[in-house]
Amino acid sequence: MSSKILEDMRDVMRRRHYSIRTERSYCAWVKRFVLHFNMKSRDDLSEGEKKIETYLTFLARDRNVAPSTQNQALNAIVFLYKHVLRIELGDFSHMERAKRPERLPTVMTKTERLAVF
Repeated sequence: MSSKILEDMRDVMRRRHYSIRTERSYCAWVKRFVLHFNMKSRDDLSEGEKKIETYLTFLARDRNVAPSTQNQALNAIVFLYKHVLRIELGDFSHMERAKRPERLPTVMTKTERLAVF
C-alpha cells in the first residue's frame, strides 16, 4: 500500500513544483507514519487526526526529536491527507509538542574576562 500512496504523493508534489529534497523528506515521513501503524490499505488511514496526534506524540516523547523535526513530520503527513487523500483535518494546536532544550548562557567571571584581555 505504501508504494502506491508514495507514488501518488510524488505525482502531486511534482505537479505543484516542490523541490526534490522536500519530496524525498515528505515521502520518508509518510513511509515512517504508515509503518508505525502497520497500515496495509487506504482504509487504515481513517481516523487521521487521532493517528497523527499519536504519532507526533510518539516522536516527541519516545524518539525525543527536535521541534523542527516534529513540525516537518506534521507538515508531510498533513500534506498527504489534504492534497493526496483530499481529507480535511482539524487543528493540531492542542497536541503535545517537542520541547527545545534549555540552554544556559555561558557567563564568564570578572577574572576570566580579564584573562582574555
